Amino acid sequence: MKRTLHAILLLAASAVVASAATAGVATIESVQVPAWLDRGGLTVPAAPGIELQAGDTLRTGRGARLLLKLSEGSAVKLGENAQFTLESAQRKNRVFQAALSVLSGAFRFTTSALGKAQPREVQVRVARNFTIGIRGTDLWGRGREDKDIVCLIEGKIDVTGNDNKTEKLDQPLQFFRSTRTASPEPVALLEAKQLEVWAAETEITPGKAAIGKGAWKVIISGPASRDVAQAANRQLRAAGYPAEKSGDSALVIGHLNGEAEARDLADRLVAEFGFADVKVSK
Repeated sequence: MKRTLHAILLLAASAVVASAATAGVATIESVQVPAWLDRGGLTVPAAPGIELQAGDTLRTGRGARLLLKLSEGSAVKLGENAQFTLESAQRKNRVFQAALSVLSGAFRFTTSALGKAQPREVQVRVARNFTIGIRGTDLWGRGREDKDIVCLIEGKIDVTGNDNKTEKLDQPLQFFRSTRTASPEPVALLEAKQLEVWAAETEITPGKAAIGKGAWKVIISGPASRDVAQAANRQLRAAGYPAEKSGDSALVIGHLNGEAEARDLADRLVAEFGFADVKVSK
């Protein structure tokens, strides 16, 4: 996906100091905007095609979702108002090793059928409250002020709570829950209907403003001059929308997943920013 020269320079500059071992281990696949990437003190809109580096943080806004693909065959999905950091990632002796941190928001970690054969040692720290040890599985979790949760969907995980005790979850729908001011609750079984409700929090919503590899785009032609267009572009990008300049005064947000997603984004831009001339095109 094309990005502005400004964004490319920012990401390239920070890549100089990033560990080469993390190159290509995690890539943004799809974003239901708005969302941001924080790297080395700089912030750009999160956009499909961006490869993460150690220390990168992803943030999602209200109503947003984000899909991240790991090179060893797993996917990480983030819900709205989430904050996720790739603390470290590398391949060592053919083993994929990674440390992930979810400070807030819902997430799902899923290993594909083909990816299950890949040896892995992945740790997910949830809200600095407990740590999940993963070797290939499907799980859902959430960091929240009142209670932090992880629910096993398939496979096996080890969960170390804030009391430094480790619980083994090896049955579908087992869940672990803990507040940040008390010891974890006993492991229990979750109702399948509740998991359906939770899982929806991390799924990209059909018909909403999702950007991936689609052919649809939103064109903003309202700015009357190059300076006004540049100001509008900065405003959109700061708000988590990966806008690009097109010509002297038009702006484009491309690769929407479908017409419904493009129209949803167009309506949102008119409502939030007051643009007068917003069109949808393929």
